[in-house]
Amino acid sequence: MAAPKRGRSASAQSKPGRSLALILIAIAALTGGMFASGHTTPRLGIDLAGGTSITLQAHNEPGQPNAINKANMNTAVEIMNRRVNGLGVSEAEVQTQGTSNIIVNIPKGTNSEEARQQVGTTAKLYFRPVLASEASAGAAASASPSASSSGSSSASPSASPSSSASQKATGSSSASPSSSATSQGRAVTGALKAGSTPSASASASSSAKASASPSASSSASASASAAATKLEAEYTALDCSKKSAQTTAGKAAKPTDSTVACGKISGVWYKYVLGPAAVDGTEVKKAQAVYDTQTAAGWQVQMTFNSSGGKKFADITAQLAKNQQPQNEFGIVLDGEVVSSPYVSQSITGGQAEISGSFTQKEAQSLANMLSYGALPLSFKEQSVTTVTAALGGEQLHAGLIAGAIGLALVIIYLLVFYRGLSVVAIPSLMVSAILTYVIMALLGPAIHFALNLPAVCGAIVAIGITADSFIVFFERIRDEIREGRTLRPAVERAWPRARRTILVSDFVSFLAAAVLFIVTVGKVQGFAFTLGLTTVLDVVVVFFFTKPLMTLLARRKFFANGHKWSGLDPKGLGAKPPLRRTRRPAGPAAGPVDPKEA
Repeated sequence: MAAPKRGRSASAQSKPGRSLALILIAIAALTGGMFASGHTTPRLGIDLAGGTSITLQAHNEPGQPNAINKANMNTAVEIMNRRVNGLGVSEAEVQTQGTSNIIVNIPKGTNSEEARQQVGTTAKLYFRPVLASEASAGAAASASPSASSSGSSSASPSASPSSSASQKATGSSSASPSSSATSQGRAVTGALKAGSTPSASASASSSAKASASPSASSSASASASAAATKLEAEYTALDCSKKSAQTTAGKAAKPTDSTVACGKISGVWYKYVLGPAAVDGTEVKKAQAVYDTQTAAGWQVQMTFNSSGGKKFADITAQLAKNQQPQNEFGIVLDGEVVSSPYVSQSITGGQAEISGSFTQKEAQSLANMLSYGALPLSFKEQSVTTVTAALGGEQLHAGLIAGAIGLALVIIYLLVFYRGLSVVAIPSLMVSAILTYVIMALLGPAIHFALNLPAVCGAIVAIGITADSFIVFFERIRDEIREGRTLRPAVERAWPRARRTILVSDFVSFLAAAVLFIVTVGKVQGFAFTLGLTTVLDVVVVFFFTKPLMTLLARRKFFANGHKWSGLDPKGLGAKPPLRRTRRPAGPAAGPVDPKEA
C-alpha cells in the first residue's frame, strides 16, 4: 500500500481541525457582525416587501418628431436610475418596456415617495433670470412688466421686493458670505462661481437691428409690448396656491421665451416672471450636497458646469448683479417649477458654483439631485402607478421557501438512501453553506443595498443542487479508490486532488455563467445571477474548509474506516478488489527462481 505524500497534503491530513476551526470562527464572526449591525434578516425587494411600480411614457416634443430612439431611452433610464439611487432608495429598478415606455419599481421604504416625485419630474432643467416674484396668497397680484425697444423685458410686482423668496449669490472673491433674511424668516447666504445668457446677445442683436431700421424698431417695440402685456395678464391671474396653477404654469414655455411659473420655497408658494433660459441643465456636469464645517453656512449645494455652461453662467450673473432684488435672482426651473432662486451681487466665474443657506440635509440633497439628474433627453408623462402590497410578496416568499424546503428535503433523502453514513458529512456541509449564505445576504443589505427578490430566492434553491453535486463528486472519487483495493484513509487523500480539480472546474463554469448573466441583464434577473454567483463561491469555501477536513476526521473512526455496511463505504458492497499489497524484491541476484504460483 502506497504511503501518503509528504508536504502540504500530509499536513492537511494530519491537522484537519485547523480548517474546521477557521470556518467556524468565520461563521461566528459574521453572525456577530449581523446582530451588531441590527440587520438580522435580508432586505426584501419590491416583489417580496411591496412598493410602487410607475410606468412612464415618452412623447416627442414640438420640433423633435424623432426624439424617441434607443439612445435617448437608454440615457433617460440611466438618469432616472441615478435620481432614485441618489436619494438612497436601494433596489430600485429602472428599465425600458417596448420602444417608448420606462418602468420604475421603487421598493417600500425610506424616501420612496420622494423618489416617485423626482422620477415623475421629467422635463428639462433651465436657469432663467427672475424678472419679478412675490408670495402667492390666493389673491391676484399686480405687476407691470414693460419692454424696451431692444426686445428685453422687465417686470416688478407691486409687492415690495422683500416679499420675494430668494438666496444670495456672491463670487468666490468675497471675503465671507453675507446673510439676508427673507420674508419667510430664513437666513439665506450663498457663494457661487460659474455661465452666459442668450438673452444678452439677443438683446444686443435686437438693439443693433432697431437702430439700423426705424420701421424694424417700431415693429420690434410693438411686438415686445404685446408680449409684455400678455405676460402681465398671465402673472396677474396666476394664483400658485391652487393645485391647477402649480401643475400647469410654465410647463409649455419654450427656452427662448419669457414665462410665468410657480415655486415652493420653505413651504410657501411663490409666483415668478422668468426671462429666457440662460443656461441649460445639460451643462451642469456635477452637483452634490456637502456640509460646511468651516463656517456657519451648514448644508450647501456645489455645482460644476462644463466649459460652455460656465461661460454662460458668468455672463448671466454679471448682468443680474447690476439689478435690484428680485431682478438680480435666477430661477432654477425643473419641469416648469422654480425649485430654487438664488440672487447674485457680482459676476461669478470659474465654472463652479456653491449655493448655501438654511438648507436641511434633505433639501440640499434634493436640490443636488435635481441639478445632477434633471436634464432628460425626452419628456415623459406618468401613464400608470401600481402599488404592490407586502401581502402578495409574503405569499410569493412563502411559496419560494416551501419550494426550497422541498428541494432540500429531496436532496437529504437522496443522500441518506445512496450514501448512508456519508450523509453525516453532506448534511452538515449543506447547513454550513445555508448559514453562510443567509448571514452574508443580511450583511449585504446595509453594505451594498442588496435586496432579496423572488429570482434571488430561486438562485439560492438552485445552489442546493450545485453544493450537493460537489459532495457527490468527492464521495464517488473516494469510492473509486476503495474499489481499487485501498483502505479509507489513503483513499480520502488520493481522491481529494482529483475531486478538487473537478469541483473547481464545475464551479468556475457556474460562476462564469452567473457573472455573464449579471452583466448583460437588468432588473430582477440580476438578483438570480448575483445569488447564484455568491452561493457558487461559498460552495468552494465550504468544500475546502469544512467537507474535506470533516471527511479526513471521520476516516479515522472505526465505523467508516472498517467499512461498516451503513457507512456508505462498504468495500464488499462497492465490489472492491482485494487489498493492494506492496511486494518486496529479493535481497540479491543469487535468489533462485520463483515459483509462478507463489508470485
